[in-house]
Amino acid sequence: MSGFPKVLADRVEGYIALRRSLGYAFRSSAAILRKLARYVAAKDLDGPLTQDLALRFVLSWEGTANGRAVRHGVVRRFCDYLAIYDARTEVLDPRALPRSRAIPPPRILNDEELGSLMSACRRVSPRYPVRGVMLTMLVGLLASTGLRSGEARRLDRTDVDLVDGILHIRKTKFRKDRLVPVHTTTLVALRAYARHRDAVFPVPRDAAFFLSSRGNRLSSAGLSSAFGAASKLAGLDSGRALRPHDLRHRFAVTRLAFWHQDKADVQAFLPLLATYLGHARYSDTAYYVTGTAELLGMAADRAFANGDVA
Repeated sequence: MSGFPKVLADRVEGYIALRRSLGYAFRSSAAILRKLARYVAAKDLDGPLTQDLALRFVLSWEGTANGRAVRHGVVRRFCDYLAIYDARTEVLDPRALPRSRAIPPPRILNDEELGSLMSACRRVSPRYPVRGVMLTMLVGLLASTGLRSGEARRLDRTDVDLVDGILHIRKTKFRKDRLVPVHTTTLVALRAYARHRDAVFPVPRDAAFFLSSRGNRLSSAGLSSAFGAASKLAGLDSGRALRPHDLRHRFAVTRLAFWHQDKADVQAFLPLLATYLGHARYSDTAYYVTGTAELLGMAADRAFANGDVA
């Protein structure tokens, strides 16, 4: 590699090192920029890095409009850094690929649909049974704890206490570690998965708790692919797409519904749920009260019963 592609690759690595030295994890952004360097090298493009080149790179990926906007933002900020070394670098227009702020509504599975999904997870990869075992456990963990999928993927073996049933969640969205206790049935399932995993991979090649069929840490793309295949197999791929994050919404909504049914003081419990979910503010957790028509109905019925609504 020579010329502009090599210079760009070197500058990308320098920028990644700089951001990480400032305390940023910078994982997904680093992957985007390294892919930019490979894109330029594969096409043997000459410099400088321009708006046109950036857009061609960003649009070369499939994905959502918001995903393209995120990638464009990463490249745009990198251009500000690159311009220090190459004055020909163009300033990218932040409005070229605007990001939509509309949040897609979650899809809340009922008990029957969740059962179908779990069954499909076990059957998702007949040629590689370990993949189905892993996906079943991971989806079950997301549904029973409300973890973010990235938090579950980043679990190391030392983060999972298989004796007392405590998960040590590190590197969270808000850079705060937390401890998450699991239900006894979940602990039993985690132990069973660990035994199966260790039988298949007796010599660990990765510190990760959840391993792919190759024996390394499950990637975001790997989870997305397997989860999508299981959703299709379960007949849940029609209409609004199902996402792993929807299981976090389901957990919160289910817990709130239980408290409403138990006539508990939901407002008093919200801070506890916020801590469990790892929210920075318990008001973020209150968002889940709008999760389902059933939950809204419960809240409305209690409000009328308590005389809170005129």
